[in-house]
Amino acid sequence: MAIAVALLVSADPVTIRQLDQALQELSISPDVCQEVPTSIRLLNDRKFDAVIVDLQLGEQSTAVLDAVRLSPSNRTAVRFAISASDVETTAAFRKGSGFVFERPLSVQSIRGTLKPAYGLILRERRRYFRCPIAIPVIIRRQNLPEVLCSSLNISEGGLSVSTVVPLGPGEDVQVQFTLPDHKVPFVAESRSCWGRTGQVGVRFVSLSQDGKSALQDWLSRKLEETLPEFVANRFKKEEGCPAPSLDAESQE
Repeated sequence: MAIAVALLVSADPVTIRQLDQALQELSISPDVCQEVPTSIRLLNDRKFDAVIVDLQLGEQSTAVLDAVRLSPSNRTAVRFAISASDVETTAAFRKGSGFVFERPLSVQSIRGTLKPAYGLILRERRRYFRCPIAIPVIIRRQNLPEVLCSSLNISEGGLSVSTVVPLGPGEDVQVQFTLPDHKVPFVAESRSCWGRTGQVGVRFVSLSQDGKSALQDWLSRKLEETLPEFVANRFKKEEGCPAPSLDAESQE
């Protein structure tokens, strides 16, 4: 199972093959798109952790980079461009690309560009990573009895719970829970955002900075546990250091 997903927009078969191999070596699943209109539709419909745009597409490549920047769900995705000249590279950085693959491409050059970006890709994945977990949750409602329930999963932005007590859409509540290995409970002002039979989703509206950092750190460790061993070993072997960290303080 891939740990992240990248949209690769290119019409060059050789480029696609080279990047597909390099991405899969890092457990990143490439979603290849050779047509610009289709790639823009994907950016509007799906979430990607990284977007790679081949500047050989000419002016159409600008349309893709603009679509990434304007996409509500993908504007924070890690952006790459594939360039064949200094002029293209400069233009790519001006359009918001954080990294550039320079032609002629090789296995070594692709890996060299991906490695410093890998921690950022994992951080982007963490932003919406939903960790399955069953822990007790207390939901407090104004002028109503507390709701005692159990979580189904948790993310940076909220959690879903199993409960027979329905919450009204947009209802303001306070949730309290304690993560494994934590002694101090998390308390977050929240708002219900969806509900179906036996389940409710709540979005965190206000969480203390300490609580937010602790939650990010905990989610980072859980996400790193899903990192395939062969990927972690590749970083250790080739760079002589641990795999990229998702530590909140070092990455934020």
